[in-house]
Amino acid sequence: MTAPRQITLARLAELGITPDTRLGQHFLVDDNLVRVALRLAALQPDDVVLEVGPGLGVLTAALADAVSHVHAIELDRRLEPALATTLAGRTNVTVRFADALDVDPASLVPAPTAFVSNLPYNVATPLIADSLAGLPTVERWAVMIQRELGDRLFAAPGTANYGAPSVLVQLACDRTGSHRVSRTVFAPPPNVDSVLLGFCRSDRWPALAPRWARLSELIHAGFGTRRKTLANAIDIAGLYPRSRIEEALLEMGADPRVRAEALSPAAFVALDELL
Repeated sequence: MTAPRQITLARLAELGITPDTRLGQHFLVDDNLVRVALRLAALQPDDVVLEVGPGLGVLTAALADAVSHVHAIELDRRLEPALATTLAGRTNVTVRFADALDVDPASLVPAPTAFVSNLPYNVATPLIADSLAGLPTVERWAVMIQRELGDRLFAAPGTANYGAPSVLVQLACDRTGSHRVSRTVFAPPPNVDSVLLGFCRSDRWPALAPRWARLSELIHAGFGTRRKTLANAIDIAGLYPRSRIEEALLEMGADPRVRAEALSPAAFVALDELL
């Protein structure tokens, strides 16, 4: 059998590196999934890609061969030799060793137009949420994430998985595709199932962008105390008095005792407009 093109665990052993699952390190060892990620991202030659958690550089190398530039942000400096080996000769990759949550998006030059990553599971939710407004030039996402998170991001109102991340992602983006991923394509295999999820910037975004900070604060407040009514939760967060929220809900034709999980993303926008 032909060995996979990517650096394998044997290479990691040679470098004396053990995957650190505390950092969410589960390295991709199946080239087929790389091709699926590129397809979901619908990349063009002039795209600039942001990749968080490049690991051994498997996906990074494929991205570099498909687009004009790749920004790869890796937390674990132990992987520097592996990345240097995998990316040798590819001059269109900028590798930065840092915590992606601390990186100033404005420092990514040229500005990314796509976000394609096998995301560390322990930081996937904030990275995706922060990218919606923090990376305004990004138009497409193709991210490998925990399947439970994938279910949450596009969950329907009234379901157990529906929450603030669901509302924010569904307001800013439209889902373009998904691909279930076996645990066996990672080393070491994670204890959870995964999904490759594709989504793109929606045509709703230009109207929402100027008010995104306020809208995001309202949505997070609404879900902040899930056992409370929406009006109570927002009142507790100190944004608006309960009576004002209840009046606005009545004006919308909604039950003033409604809970956040019953409101659609569009209803949150309508509520924000009334407030």
